[in-house]
Amino acid sequence: MLEAGRNADRETGLSIAVGLVGFGFSARTLHMPLILGSGMSLVAVVTRQQDAAREALPWVQVLGDVEALLALGRLDLVVIATPNHLHYAQALAAIEHGKHVVVDKPLALSTLEADDLIQAAARHRCQLAVFHNRRWDSDFLTLKRLVTQEQLGAVVAFEARWDRFRPHVTQRWREQRQCGGGVLYDLGSHLIDQALCLFGLPDWLQAQVFAQRAGALADDGFEICMGKGTQRTHLGVSSLAADHALRYRMHGLSASYRKSGLDVQERQLRAGMSPADAEFGLEPAAQWGRIVQGEIPGGAGGSPGEDGAPVVAERGHWQRFYDSMRQCIEEGGAPPVSAGAARDVLMIIEAARRSSELGCRIEFTRPLYSPL
Repeated sequence: MLEAGRNADRETGLSIAVGLVGFGFSARTLHMPLILGSGMSLVAVVTRQQDAAREALPWVQVLGDVEALLALGRLDLVVIATPNHLHYAQALAAIEHGKHVVVDKPLALSTLEADDLIQAAARHRCQLAVFHNRRWDSDFLTLKRLVTQEQLGAVVAFEARWDRFRPHVTQRWREQRQCGGGVLYDLGSHLIDQALCLFGLPDWLQAQVFAQRAGALADDGFEICMGKGTQRTHLGVSSLAADHALRYRMHGLSASYRKSGLDVQERQLRAGMSPADAEFGLEPAAQWGRIVQGEIPGGAGGSPGEDGAPVVAERGHWQRFYDSMRQCIEEGGAPPVSAGAARDVLMIIEAARRSSELGCRIEFTRPLYSPL
């Protein structure tokens, strides 16, 4: 019956019906235009900001709670873009009503909650995906290309940072520990997911997770070092970095790559650019990363100029997440980011907190939950 209901709209020519839970920054600025850009139908929004939702989406039903959303006759996919501590219960309710689900990262607040959701999705034969959109950043796609093509040689060190200068604590849920706030869940989820995509599970990690600003109620910085054989990965965030340009630095046996500045897609969506715009996701040449070739003392090598050679950036493509989500619902197959992969991110977060609290290195002795 569930499959028959899901296929009914498509048999009559109707697109996948999507309900959006939440209407804050992420829902409004990121999810909404990408859902619409995929060709799926946004039919309802659950929010307390009902006037804002009606103004932005005059054709949709604006509802007050998730229960009302799940009672709709036509609903295929539920997208959850609410504060982190609500993800688990809302996702579980949607799955138990037989709906496919996208959850903004993090999937949940613990690996135990993630396991519950994965098992529930399997029981109900629902697709469960997690919005790790930074897999489709221009600079990360460029970095993956360099690694795949071995343009740096074997990678020995990788550094990814997301530093900011926000010296004042603000009154918002992302600053509240009880709401699943803090930069480790927020920005750390992206950095960890990218590192796992590149290198898989580390052999070990050691971390410091901390709050440095006066009045901080959740972590506002972290430093994570992960090792796999002789390769080292360093991930970090500071909320007190006036100089916050560095994004990526990677060293290989033949060359190094350095990249500054953030991907342009969020800025473009904030400005109202459509994901279908010809300029969407294109990084300006002035922001491209650069490769410096290794130079052996007394031998040949080295790049022209002190700053190395610019690397043409891949086009960023956040739209690919929802395009792939639509395809996996219509045709079957794997979701764009599996819940298992998101569960592995949570496993690293839990290990980082444990390492920081105990002041010790955490060893990993088992494989990833599932393939990335």
